Amino acid sequence: MGLFTQSLDVVLTEGGVLSALTWRGQRYDVLEEPLQWYERRKWWEEEQRAERGRGRGLVDHEIWRVQARGARDGDLRTFDLSHHVSSGRWRMIRLHDAVREEAA
Repeated sequence: MGLFTQSLDVVLTEGGVLSALTWRGQRYDVLEEPLQWYERRKWWEEEQRAERGRGRGLVDHEIWRVQARGARDGDLRTFDLSHHVSSGRWRMIRLHDAVREEAA
């Protein structure tokens, strides 16, 4: 597993669910419904101040875990993505080793 942060492009369905992403110039199609959760972040290290009533996006990161297949090379990968709600920016924060499929 790698831990880092890289910007990437995503494609969402009309319902707001991640359906594809582009990383390092390759498109990856999402295979299963992504998992989504929130993680606490050290907002005081990144923000000058916290406005009253502002919580979502300030205190928590929106995290998505997706399993996707590369359109060009067929590689199966599992990505953890962070979505910055205010800016709409998506970043990859972890790349997990995918389980290799057994040859039939």
